[in-house]
Amino acid sequence: MAQIEIYTQPFCPFCDRARALLERKGVAFTEHDAPNGSQARKDAIARSGGRTTVPQIFINGQSVGGSDDLAALERAGKLDALLAA
Repeated sequence: MAQIEIYTQPFCPFCDRARALLERKGVAFTEHDAPNGSQARKDAIARSGGRTTVPQIFINGQSVGGSDDLAALERAGKLDALLAA
């Protein structure tokens, strides 16, 4: 099973969508609370190559982007393979 991390902040509808998709897939993930200005947010920005938005999602240490990117992987039929790796 893949190691999944998601950096989020409170009251973020995109974060909610990403979490819901991962939950529907039945995969475990580690969530990092990353509000603006926090060390977790700085870590997410550094790990993602400079992306400043949340959520930031990592599968097996690789950035897959945000909520829209995760949904695009699902629509393209590529998400299950990433989650199974």
